[in-house]
Amino acid sequence: MKLAKESSEKNKNVLIVEGGPGTGKSVVAINLLTELTRRGNVTQYVTKNSAPREVYQVKLSGKFTKTRIANLFSSSGSFYNLESNTFDSLIVDEAHRLNAKSGLFSHLGENQIKELINSSKFCIFFIDEDQRVTLKDIGKKSEIAWWAKTLGAKVTSLELASQFRCNGSNGYLAWIDNLLQIRETANESLEDINYDFQVINDPVVLHKKIIDLNRENNKSRLLAGYCWRWISKNNPEAKDIIIGDYKATWNLNSHGQAWIIHPDSVSEVGCIHTSQGLELDYVGVIIGPDMIVRNGKIITDVTKRATSDQSVKGMKNRLKENPEEAKDIADMIIKNTYRTLMTRGMKGCYIYSVDPETQDYFKKHLGNQTSNSTVYGNASSGVSLNIDKVIDEK
Repeated sequence: MKLAKESSEKNKNVLIVEGGPGTGKSVVAINLLTELTRRGNVTQYVTKNSAPREVYQVKLSGKFTKTRIANLFSSSGSFYNLESNTFDSLIVDEAHRLNAKSGLFSHLGENQIKELINSSKFCIFFIDEDQRVTLKDIGKKSEIAWWAKTLGAKVTSLELASQFRCNGSNGYLAWIDNLLQIRETANESLEDINYDFQVINDPVVLHKKIIDLNRENNKSRLLAGYCWRWISKNNPEAKDIIIGDYKATWNLNSHGQAWIIHPDSVSEVGCIHTSQGLELDYVGVIIGPDMIVRNGKIITDVTKRATSDQSVKGMKNRLKENPEEAKDIADMIIKNTYRTLMTRGMKGCYIYSVDPETQDYFKKHLGNQTSNSTVYGNASSGVSLNIDKVIDEK
C-alpha cells in the first residue's frame, strides 16, 4: 500500500511480484483490488486470459453493483490508446501471458507491457515465467523492468514464497519440474510430500473420480492438453475427446469463461485457456499425444496439437525459418502447459496419458502400484485455500 500511496505522475512505480503455482498470486491481487478500491484508488484488475476475470467477478458479486464490478476488470488489450497515468493503479495478474500486440487480429498497439505502465501511476505485475504457454506470450521480468525504466518508473521486486497449498507443496512443484524434465531438481520422489498424486489407467475411471470428488464443494475438474478439436462448439451433440470407450466434450460455449465454477461443468473437459490462473481442490489431467516418453526422455510434438489451438498459431512458419529455435519454443510451451494443468489442484492431481509408455514413466516415478492407479499422499490431509473466506474477510 505504501507504493500505491506514494505513486504519482512524477513518481511512477512498477512492482514485480514473482511466485509459482499456489503461492497465492491471484488471491493477493484480488484483495489488493478490493482494498485499493475501498481507499478511493482508481484501480483495475487486468489479465490477458478472460477466465480469471469472469470467475472473480462472480466471486465479488456480493460486494459491488454489477456496473461497478465490470469497471474493476479489464483485458490487457484495452490500454493501447489511453492517455498516460489514466489510472492510479493497475493490478496485472498472470503477467506472463501478456502479448505485444492487442486486438482480435493482433494489429493494435505496440506492446502491452509498455501500455499498462504508461496508463498508470503504479503498476503491479504478478508473474510466473514458467507458465508462458502460447507463442505470443512475452511476459518476462526482464521485459517488464526494461519498459519500466524506459518510461521513467522505479522498479521494485518481491517474491511470494509461502505456499497456500498442502504441506510440502514446494517439493511437489520441484518434483513436477523434474518429472517433466523442465529442470533438474533433487526431488525425484513424492515420498514425505503431503500431496495426493495418482496415475489412472482408464480415462473413464479418471473422470468418475473427479465427478465423485466434486460432490463435496464443486472444486474438482477434468482438464486436458489441447490435442482434440473443439467441434462441439458449433455442434453441442458432438463428442470432442474420444479415447477408446471414453467420450467427452470440451467445456460448453454456453458456460463462458466462468466454466470452472459452473455447477454442471464437471461432466465436461477444460483446457489451459479456461483454467490458467484459477485453482481447484482436485484436478484430473489427460495428457495427449503432444507429450510422450521414449526411453525415459520426454518428447514433445507440436503437430499433435489440435488445428484449432490458437496458442501455437504461426509455429509452422517458425519451424521453416528456424527449426531448432522453433522446436525449443514449442517444447517449452507444451511442457509449461502440462506443468500448469498439473498444478491447478491444491489437494491432488490425477493423470492419464493416451500413450502407454508415458503412463509407465509416471508410474515408475511413483513406485507404489495398485490395480487402477499409482498413489502417494493422503487426499484428506491437504489444506485448501478458501477464496470466498479470504474475500469476505476484506
